[in-house]
Amino acid sequence: MTQPGPASVPVLRTERLILRGWRAADLEPFAELNADPVVMRHFPAPLDRAASDALVERIRAGFAENGFGLWAVEVIDGPAFIGFVGLARPRFDAHFMPAVEIGWRLAANSWGRGYATEAARAAARYGFVTSQLPEIVSFTAVPNVASQRVMQRLGMTHDPADDFDHPALDIGSPLRRHVLYRLRPA
Repeated sequence: MTQPGPASVPVLRTERLILRGWRAADLEPFAELNADPVVMRHFPAPLDRAASDALVERIRAGFAENGFGLWAVEVIDGPAFIGFVGLARPRFDAHFMPAVEIGWRLAANSWGRGYATEAARAAARYGFVTSQLPEIVSFTAVPNVASQRVMQRLGMTHDPADDFDHPALDIGSPLRRHVLYRLRPA
């Protein structure tokens, strides 16, 4: 179910979750999430508060530019903020670009409950139905098996020929090699 939200950000609802625009109250828990080495272990480094806040500003700008973006996620009758899930346009050079990526970053205490998959299904549906996207991709570092499982539960397909070295990561980094998954509308 989709409804208009604040500042033209659509609100998506699932059985257990609300995907919504970002609020000032989200900044502190988001900074804590981004500073958590467990959450950020498949990224080059945790983010400090300034970098976390700057990311939220880029996310807000993405909604204005694209009509979709990385929604703040809250649990109905539960925590008001557990992270983000949504759609974004990656800004690096790779063989599959230009593309729209589906991605997620949730607080560690929200893992293992199916929230990423549930929210990502809603975001993908929005991308295909409302934004008329022909394809959505997702990618992650090879060691990030948990995110790859989410991609598989979403019905995304993986061709090893699509895997790539992320150009923003140093040669020799254990995170440089990435897998790419693809999803087309049903």
